[in-house]
Formats: sequence, structure tokens, C-alpha cells
Amino acid sequence: MLVAVCGPNEATAEEETMAEQLGELLARAGVTIVCGGRGGVMAAVCRGAKRGGGTTIGILPGTDPQEANAWVDYPICTGLGEARNAVVVASGQVVIAIGGGLGTLSEIALALKLGRPVITLYSWPLDPTLLARAKVHIEETTTPEETARRALELLRMVQPK
Repeated sequence: MLVAVCGPNEATAEEETMAEQLGELLARAGVTIVCGGRGGVMAAVCRGAKRGGGTTIGILPGTDPQEANAWVDYPICTGLGEARNAVVVASGQVVIAIGGGLGTLSEIALALKLGRPVITLYSWPLDPTLLARAKVHIEETTTPEETARRALELLRMVQPK
């Protein structure tokens, strides 16, 4: 089970705390974390996942695996720059967005375009009327615990029988 977690490199302390808690909860449930592999929310979710005994994959924008944060198990170098956001969200069966950098907004849009269910945790507010018309699955949560619970429920729904 792969969950993509997106969030800003320049994260707030609160965003990092939520990401770390979420990473640990998902890892304890057997989920592998895929993210952009660098700092901020990405480092925090990986740190939490490692504390929870999990596995982490970092999809890097450059070609140097040393760019990955210390908690990435598998750095994937793309040389794609910001276009690597498409690879991050395409790799997750469920996508979680924490916080609100512009890269995070692009990842939300790409995930929805790909038909991935998206959960936001204090991220970009999007127009529900437009989202309903687009027939996409996006929902807001307010705690790491609620986010992990919903992600696991969605994973069960998208898993092949």
C-alpha cells in the first residue's frame, strides 16, 4: 500500500508535527510513504514513518540521491525538477496534502486529474461546487489521526480484491 504525502519544503512547525504523527500512524498500519523526499513536510512524514517501522520513498527533483532527507529509504532521482510532482502523486494509491505551498497545490490538482482520492489536512481550500462538477474525490480532515483513518479506509476501497 502506497500513500503519497505532499507538503511544503518550507513548512511550519505545526505542519511538520502533523506530518510526523501521520507518517508514524500510516507506517504502523503497514503503509509505505512516497513523497518528494526533501525537507519540511516531506522530511517530517518520513521521520514519523521510520519511527513507526515503515518504509519511505523519496521522488527527488534532481539527479543526486544525496538531496534526499535522512529518513528516505529509497531515493528516486528524476532530473525533472518540479515536474516530479506528477510522479509523486501517480505513485500513491491515495494522496494526502498537508499545508499549502504552490507545489502542494500542483500535486493536489495532478492527483485529482489522475483520479486519485485526495485528503487535505489544513491545505488549500477548494471550491466544492467546482469539485463536484469535476467528479473528483477530495475531502478535508483536521487531525493526523482522522487523516490516517480515512486514508486506510480509502486504501481498502482501491485495493484489488
